[in-house]
Amino acid sequence: MDWSLLLQIFLINLIYIMLNTIRTLLTMRGYQKIAPIIAVVEVTVYTLGLSMVMQYLSNPIYLIVYALGFGVGIYCGMLIETKLALGYSVVEVYVQNDDHTLANALRERGYGVTIQVGYGRDGDRLILTILTPRSNEIYLHRTIDEIDPKAFYLSYDAKYIHGGFWSKRVNPRLIKRSKAKDQQTDNIVVEEVESREEYVEETGYSFEEEVKQEAQDTSFEQELNQESDKNSDKE
Repeated sequence: MDWSLLLQIFLINLIYIMLNTIRTLLTMRGYQKIAPIIAVVEVTVYTLGLSMVMQYLSNPIYLIVYALGFGVGIYCGMLIETKLALGYSVVEVYVQNDDHTLANALRERGYGVTIQVGYGRDGDRLILTILTPRSNEIYLHRTIDEIDPKAFYLSYDAKYIHGGFWSKRVNPRLIKRSKAKDQQTDNIVVEEVESREEYVEETGYSFEEEVKQEAQDTSFEQELNQESDKNSDKE
């Protein structure tokens, strides 16, 4: 029995399955450029290992070693992918409806937190939605456990990201943004702010006060219309 050959078969199949696992996970997460490159190396290693095993089908030891390489390769592939922690995760946390302590604490730590109201069996709940890099997810879990040990939370992968709190922090390949449109929007905002400041200096009251005044005028006009309709009905 050739022990060196057995070791080669084991290592080749281990590498093949490890690459296969990593490539599958990357494909599911949308890494369209890296996954095909890994696939080329993967199929090359697979062909080499299969050709070596096919020559010794009569000996079950070679098949057992080949199968062991398969199992260990899956474990190693998942372990490597976990260590790399590529991509982003969405964490949903469920807390008491009137408790904003956790949300405020997470925001102070730099997390973007979106709050929704949910209706559970035992009453209303706040649903906190948080986007975090997978490499930082374990620390987020620890923070949640420290602040609110009774909180229920779950997480899932975020495959595509566009806009929002993390738009300037994530990988630019995941977000397609137009610099020209952004610059144009910024210019419009600057001009609007400057015009508001000039308007406040000239009139003495802010834009918000003008909006409130318009709302009051609209409400008063609606009341007059309702009174007019009532008088018409009486006649």
